[in-house]
Amino acid sequence: MLQIRGNTDKALDAVADALAGYDTQHPHAKITVYRQNSVSVRVRIVDPEFAEVSKADRHDAVWRHFENLPEEVQSQISLLLLLSPDETGISFANVEFDNPVASRL
Repeated sequence: MLQIRGNTDKALDAVADALAGYDTQHPHAKITVYRQNSVSVRVRIVDPEFAEVSKADRHDAVWRHFENLPEEVQSQISLLLLLSPDETGISFANVEFDNPVASRL
């Protein structure tokens, strides 16, 4: 399930569109994207399949979906949070994702 939180724009839509393939291939994943500020897009994927996968391999698997995005869009992805469901309760970054501190930008 892919969710865009808050207002969208061209870059945020491009990031969400790039993740549509991941969403189709991983039907149990929960994907959330949102714009933190004018230069920062945040992405979180909670996927049960991550339970047995190293963090580096998770990033490789997901980042490949961003390879065709323009560099100006890729550079806006400031947080790529890839968690198994069991890791959501112990991840400080997940808490920040759910309750972001307001940006001054």
